[in-house]
Amino acid sequence: MKRHLLLPALLAAVAACERPEPADLVLRNGKIVTVDSQVPLAQAVAIKGYTIVAVGSNRRINRYIGPETEVIDLEGRLAVPGFIEGHGHFMSLGRAKMILDLSRAQSWEEIVEMVRQAAQRARPGEWILGRGWHQEKWTSVPTPNVDGVPLHHELSRASPNNPVSLSHASGHASFVNARAMQLAGITRSTRNPPGGEIVRDAQGNPTGLLRETAQRLVNRVIQRAEQSMSAEEREARNREMVRLAGQEALSKGVTSFHDAGSPFATIDFFKKLEEEGALPVRLYVMVRGESEQSLQENLPKYRMVAEGNDFLTVRSIKQQIDGALGSHGAWLLEPYEDMPGSTGLVLEPVDQIERIARIAIRFGFQVNTHAIGDRANREVLDIYERVFKDHPEATDLRWRIEHAQHIHPDDVPRFARLGVIASMQGIHCTSDAPWVAKRLGEERARTESYLWRSLIDSGAIVTNGTDVPVEDINPIASFYASVTRKTASGEQFYPEQRMTREEALRSYTINNAYAAFEEHLKGSITPGKLADIVVLSKDIMTIPEDEIPTAEVLYTIVGGEIRYRKEAR
Repeated sequence: MKRHLLLPALLAAVAACERPEPADLVLRNGKIVTVDSQVPLAQAVAIKGYTIVAVGSNRRINRYIGPETEVIDLEGRLAVPGFIEGHGHFMSLGRAKMILDLSRAQSWEEIVEMVRQAAQRARPGEWILGRGWHQEKWTSVPTPNVDGVPLHHELSRASPNNPVSLSHASGHASFVNARAMQLAGITRSTRNPPGGEIVRDAQGNPTGLLRETAQRLVNRVIQRAEQSMSAEEREARNREMVRLAGQEALSKGVTSFHDAGSPFATIDFFKKLEEEGALPVRLYVMVRGESEQSLQENLPKYRMVAEGNDFLTVRSIKQQIDGALGSHGAWLLEPYEDMPGSTGLVLEPVDQIERIARIAIRFGFQVNTHAIGDRANREVLDIYERVFKDHPEATDLRWRIEHAQHIHPDDVPRFARLGVIASMQGIHCTSDAPWVAKRLGEERARTESYLWRSLIDSGAIVTNGTDVPVEDINPIASFYASVTRKTASGEQFYPEQRMTREEALRSYTINNAYAAFEEHLKGSITPGKLADIVVLSKDIMTIPEDEIPTAEVLYTIVGGEIRYRKEAR
C-alpha cells in the first residue's frame, strides 16, 4: 500500500480506539454537582448499565453518544447524586398511604369528622386507622383536654361500633376511642406498662391518649385482627405498601432508603422482592423487633453487604432508648418546663441496650440507637464508649445515634471523638421549633437543640432525612430546613446552627452513604459508582433561599434506569 494511503487508515484506527463504547444514557448540557472533590462540577454524565462511566464537559461526554444512546438535554438544570433517606420507615410510609392522613388537620373537630365519615363507610367492627395528628399544629386547644390533648368522648360518639386508633405524627403516641380501649382491655385499673403511659383525666379514667409503649396494648389487638387475613391477602397488602412507598420516594428524588427498623420476617419479604427485581429503591435495613436470643441465632445469616447493583443491605441493628419530645417521652437530664413532674420515658432499659450492642459488635453489625433527649444521648454515648473500650480490635464501626435532637453541650465533642454519627433530620427542627422552648425552656432550647453547626465544626458526621412518615419524605423540604432553619411562619430557630448548602447536600448524599458503609458505591456522581441521580427543576445550590421549596424533581434515575419522570403540565 502506498504511504499516502497508510496515514488516513492509521488515523482512522487510532480514532476508533479512542472512541469509548456507547453509553446507554447520557445527561448533557446541565449543571452537575457531583459531591466529588476531584471533579466538583460538570456539564454531562454518561451511564452504561447500572454505573456511571464518565463525567465531564459536553464535548467529552458527546463521544459516548451512539445510535442507541438515550440522551436527555438538561437545558441547564441541576443534577445531583440521588438523595438518600437517612432515617425513615419504609413499610410505614406505604401503610400511611392506605389509612387516614391526619397531618393537615387544623383542629380536633376536623379529625373527628374524618373518622365519622370513615365509620360510615367501614364494615361492622372494622378498625379505622389514621396517622399524622399533632396537637401543637391545631388552631385551638380542645376543651376539655389533658396536656392539650382531648378526651375520647367525641371520637367514641363518631365511631361507636368501629375501633379507632390514630397515631401521633411522631409515632410516639396514639389516640383511641372507647371501642378500641374495650377490645384492648384498658380500664381505669389498667397499670401503665414499663416505658409507657395511659393518660388519665382528673377522675383517673383513661382519656384515650396512649404514650410510647402503652400503644402496644392496642397494637396487639390490631395485629390479631390482621392475622385473620390469608397469607395471600397479607402478601398482596405488603406488596401494595412497597409499591406506594417506592412511588412516593422516587417522586421525591430518593434513590436509597435507610429503613429504621424491620424484623427478620419483613427482611425475608424484602429479600424475595429483591430476587424478583421488585424493590423500587435501594434499602439499607436495620434489624428491629427481635429478642436477644433471636439476634444471637440469626444475625450471621442475615448480614448482607451491598455489592454491584444490590437493592438490599442488612448490617445494622436499631434500638430505642427514649421517646419523642412532642409527646413528653424524650429522656431529659432535667424535668420538662411544661411538665415539671417528668423527665420523660425510658423505652428500652440501658442494660438491655448495652447487651444488644455487645451482641452486635461480636457479629460485625452497626448499632443505631434512637435518642432524642439530652439524657438519652448521654446514656447512649456512655454505652458506646464502654463497648468500644472493651473491643479495641473493632475499627471503623460507624455506630449512630438516630435523631440526636437535644444534646448537652458537654457531649457534643464526644461524637467526633468516638466516631459516632449524628443521624439527624433537618425537617424535624423547623417542624418542632414552635414548641421546643415550651418543652425545654429558652436556655436549653438555644444551647441543646439541633446542634448541626456545633457537631459539624467539632468534626462529627451529620446525616439527613425525614423520619417518614413522621414527616413528608421530601428531601428538598429537609434541605431547606437545614440551610435556613425557618419555620412555616418565617421565623428562624437559632440560625447560628444552620448548615451551608454544600454541607446540607453532603448530609443527604455522601454522608448518608458513609453512614451505611456504601460511600464506595453511591453518594457522589463519580465514574464507577452506581448511576443513582436526580434532576431538579431549579438550582437549589444558588437560587434565593426562599425559592428552594419550589424546586421539583424532574427525573429520578436508579442504577441507570429512569424510574420517575415528571409529566409535562
